[in-house]
Amino acid sequence: MSSHRSALTLLAVATLAGCSAMTPAPEFTISSPDLKSGVFDNKHVLNGFGCKGENISPALEWRNLPAGTKSLALQVYDPDAPTGSGFWHWTVYNIPPTATGLPQGAGNQASRLPAGAFGGNTDFLDTGAAGGNGNYGGPCPPLGDRPHRYIFTLYALGVDKLEVAASVPKTGTAGLYGFVLNKGIGPGLLGKASFTATYGR
Repeated sequence: MSSHRSALTLLAVATLAGCSAMTPAPEFTISSPDLKSGVFDNKHVLNGFGCKGENISPALEWRNLPAGTKSLALQVYDPDAPTGSGFWHWTVYNIPPTATGLPQGAGNQASRLPAGAFGGNTDFLDTGAAGGNGNYGGPCPPLGDRPHRYIFTLYALGVDKLEVAASVPKTGTAGLYGFVLNKGIGPGLLGKASFTATYGR
């Protein structure tokens, strides 16, 4: 009887250990305390092209980076822009894995980015719409369009630095960086998280 109980105890322990091993890792997520409603307010809307917002980049927060993450990259994209190719509004590369988010206005002042991170090219380029010494350009869809979607995507990478063009690493387009982010660099993409906010006028 004693050996029977011992066998049952061992079976129960093995079953529990198996269940524990199968527990999924916490979900890798990104969110914004400034966009909880899912809709941009005027503070984060572009000041230009007929829009009169304050053009301040929203604060971001993320949690549960995949194991082995060595750097992060952020891209913000409007797939609804009537360009034939969408529109890139904000990019930040080489964010250290110790960062847990970006403060409000990090896209407007490079000094507010974590050490080592840099703002990459967007589709505003030298129009002056982003302003200051940052690269954030807020939403400003055409009048009468249904609300556009603005997709914030954070990439967890297995490399310390993302350099698309070794000689001049900060000149690659958002599309080129997006290709490299999604299709293979070093140990590759470890995971990505995203959320979507909307804006229309």
